[in-house]
Amino acid sequence: MQAVTLGPAGTYSHRAARAVADDVAFRESVTSIVQAVADGSFERGVVPIENSIEGSVTESLDAVANSEVSVVQEIVTPIRHALLAQSANFDVVASHSQALAQCRSYLDENYPDVTLEAVASTARGVERARADPTVAGIGHPDNASASHAEGSQTESDAPADDLEIIAEDIQDQSSNATRFLVIGPESARSDAGGKSSLVVYPNANYPGLLLELLEAFAERDINLSRIESRPSGNRLGDYLFHIDADAGLYEERMQDALEEVEGIARNGWVRVLGSYDTRHVLY
Repeated sequence: MQAVTLGPAGTYSHRAARAVADDVAFRESVTSIVQAVADGSFERGVVPIENSIEGSVTESLDAVANSEVSVVQEIVTPIRHALLAQSANFDVVASHSQALAQCRSYLDENYPDVTLEAVASTARGVERARADPTVAGIGHPDNASASHAEGSQTESDAPADDLEIIAEDIQDQSSNATRFLVIGPESARSDAGGKSSLVVYPNANYPGLLLELLEAFAERDINLSRIESRPSGNRLGDYLFHIDADAGLYEERMQDALEEVEGIARNGWVRVLGSYDTRHVLY
């Protein structure tokens, strides 16, 4: 099986994807990953959905809500950030915006005068550091070794050299972890698993609407591990809801809750992404 995820080689998404498939391809955005699965180009995609420090990855939420895909597994992995550079003398720190935010306190305290540059992925930042001695990257400590950059190229296409690990575990919280969703085509959706995800667009706005949605689960003793609103894109003040429930679609209580939610959203729609289990991966 081939999976597609955020590239180039060496991203945290790549590490998560290796738990799903030996053959991993890369795209530069979450939206293009989800689309590649939806159109049948790949059997599986791996996208970050939530970080314990910075919260949800909104591009992932929107891409999943707007595509005909399913969620078949959840991968949770700890995130260990290291500062990587050719030497301790650099003027720029380049990394994914989420990684920069997750290391905000460390960077403010130790490098208040450096320029922070957001790039497409942590691996792209490491590539910048490998090509330019004035740039440092943020990534997993293993990415300091040129051998872990297999499949990627530096901007100058020069032979890759090992980087120096300037500092390790620079994330603001030692418990930093990220949830990744393994997505498949809509046909891969399963009712089996201990957790279910759905997207609800009520296409309505009235007092008590959110309470009605919550009560559909609470009255059946179903815990919601996450509920988040996102703009529908149709008009200002109009929202859809991403819901993760700690119950499988095979359970009668979940089926009853879903039936009630569909009634509440009768003027809109409900997209059931499927039931799945969680896998913890350590690196």
